Amino acid sequence: MKKLVIMPLIILSLAGGASAGTGRTADIAALFEQPMLLTSAGQNAELQIAGVLAKRAGLTYTISKLAGPRELEGMKTLVVVLGASMKGLGAAGLDMGKEKERIAELLGACRKSRVSVLCLHLGGESRRGPQTDELIAACLPAAAAAVVVKSGNADKLFSKISAEKAIPLIEIDKAADALEPLKRLFKD
Repeated sequence: MKKLVIMPLIILSLAGGASAGTGRTADIAALFEQPMLLTSAGQNAELQIAGVLAKRAGLTYTISKLAGPRELEGMKTLVVVLGASMKGLGAAGLDMGKEKERIAELLGACRKSRVSVLCLHLGGESRRGPQTDELIAACLPAAAAAVVVKSGNADKLFSKISAEKAIPLIEIDKAADALEPLKRLFKD
């Protein structure tokens, strides 16, 4: 049912009606509820940027670098900031296997508790690579929408998965441009 509701949004986004790449999302409806849990898939620094954007958008959120299923209690949305950082993983005492396992458990808990998932990729092309691509493949299919810095989608991986899974994809020029989509995607 949810996919039927969001299908027109995909068409708007792909046709330019959502002004993909400009950060204007006038035609995008609010898909998500608050409060939200912000976490990283890949232990990247962009998680902090997402926190700043959420604050500026006036959203109710909690940030947890190592979020687990228990932290979803009372949450309506999980925001996953995609991008692998080997430095961040090392600092957290994780390797990619452990991080993928953590994320899989978290997404499984979202399915069971009906918590919506929003994916953000704010690092652009510099935050892409084989490890990030694995995280994208694992997380994006579970999302109800995604906001992506356009340069991070140069190979159209986000576009391909989003089209296959009927997931609205909003492309922006730079991380700061995610502010307006966040405001529009979340209900007051």
